[in-house]
Amino acid sequence: MNVLVVKANNRPATEGVSSKMYEVFMNEMGSDANVTTFDVFKEDMPYFGQDFFDAMQKSAQAEAMNEVEQRILTASAKAMDAFMEADVVVFAFPLWNMTIPAALQTFIDYIYRAGVTFKYTENGPVGLVPDKKVVILNARGGVYSTPEMAPAEMSVTYIRNIMNFFGIQDINEIIIEGHALDPNAAPAIIEEGMERVKEAARQLQGIKA
Repeated sequence: MNVLVVKANNRPATEGVSSKMYEVFMNEMGSDANVTTFDVFKEDMPYFGQDFFDAMQKSAQAEAMNEVEQRILTASAKAMDAFMEADVVVFAFPLWNMTIPAALQTFIDYIYRAGVTFKYTENGPVGLVPDKKVVILNARGGVYSTPEMAPAEMSVTYIRNIMNFFGIQDINEIIIEGHALDPNAAPAIIEEGMERVKEAARQLQGIKA
């Protein structure tokens, strides 16, 4: 089983809770697991836009590309290959400004491709990678699980919707929330969440075994 961990927080684990979730998950998986990290903050990932479309067209026609077009084609291919080769994809990311980090958005833009991760049919779009499993490791300082706040949460909701669009239904969500609201309760909230992260890693190892 190939496990891809998409790390989308460049804060140290002592400051970023989702960074700590990533660290705990990796430690629990151990060195024997076939786990690869794709750190979106360390990869060279130009923003998705006209440069990507120009690069795709020039590549198909074997035309010369400029430096940015070459970079974005290489980056998008690397992200797509990593995603497609994985049996399990783990996303570790925070809620920033009610949504996902921009670098993670770029990763999603790279893998959101008709004919690869989904296709259009006369009955609407159909996901092409339904056999993958996804684990979401997310941290948010506020509480967004209440009916009043849930509509404002656009990070986990977004990733879940995209994965569903790709046909993926097996999604395990581990969310740590509310630790910024009550500093006294924060250590217990975070610790309980980290135990759930460990359990998610153990479950994957059980599947692999």
